[in-house]
Amino acid sequence: MIFSSIKAQEKLSTPAYLKKGDTIAIVAPAGILKNRQATILKAKKLAESWGLKVVIGKNVFKQNNHFAGTDVERCQDFQDALDNPNIKAIWAARGGYGSVRILDLLDYTTFMEHPKWIIGYSDITAFHNHIHNLGVETIHGMMASSLEEKPEEIIKTISSFKNALFGTAISYKIPSSKYNRIPSSEIIEGQIVGGNLAILASMLGSKSQLNTDGKVLFIEEIGEYKYSIDRMLQSLKRAGYFTNVSAVIIGNMSSIRKNSTKWGSTIEQLILDVVPEDIPVFFDFPAGHEADNRAMIFGRNIKLSVGNGQYFVKFTK
Repeated sequence: MIFSSIKAQEKLSTPAYLKKGDTIAIVAPAGILKNRQATILKAKKLAESWGLKVVIGKNVFKQNNHFAGTDVERCQDFQDALDNPNIKAIWAARGGYGSVRILDLLDYTTFMEHPKWIIGYSDITAFHNHIHNLGVETIHGMMASSLEEKPEEIIKTISSFKNALFGTAISYKIPSSKYNRIPSSEIIEGQIVGGNLAILASMLGSKSQLNTDGKVLFIEEIGEYKYSIDRMLQSLKRAGYFTNVSAVIIGNMSSIRKNSTKWGSTIEQLILDVVPEDIPVFFDFPAGHEADNRAMIFGRNIKLSVGNGQYFVKFTK
């Protein structure tokens, strides 16, 4: 059963792009931010260098075992940011785990009347999926914690995030992998959706499950065994995620764990074995749990094309 109401042909609402003088809120909807005050301050200074004002959620540095505060505290910061008309974007401090615990505690009424950008990756996939089904675009991009990476390794991460936030055109050209399954048509078009594989799988059977018909599905993952990746992909397949999808883009598949029993194939071949043979698949897109984490606007139409040993991803206006 597909719970999503957003079909392939439906255009999503685009929150207002940011401009100098606008306010962005940093909140922590998931994992604990222990000894990370300096990182959050660095993120605040980065946004301020772009002419933005920054509000930090009052519960960001709370600690409740695994989480950045209780569910109620994390929800309160997120709800305050959703409802405050002066805040134009909500930037996740980090991922980890915990977003799903507050998804259904939030009231999206004011947000739907005045949409604003929700930003993050990894565990924030829960919000990307849920808000996609509400009909609003989101930004899959760096979080405040991304600034803990080496500065020289996140130049493109930061610049692509700024471009997405301020409305500068986004397009990427990526060296083609030998594993890419090339499409028969010259150009593939569709809304891009998706995120972290484990979170995508955890959304199945809920109102946050995606409808991928006619869309381009992006997937990334970190710290899983190959058999676990296969299991989650098989779950998506059984739920119809690959039945009518236009294409699949694979981002970082990071820190794959070694099992005592060898899987027997590459991670690329594992994925190709799950996705139906008539579906184009593109590997090595620089997004996910690596320093080079390029921003994408989820719910936005993209154009995918191939040429000269590269593939091109262009986000339409």
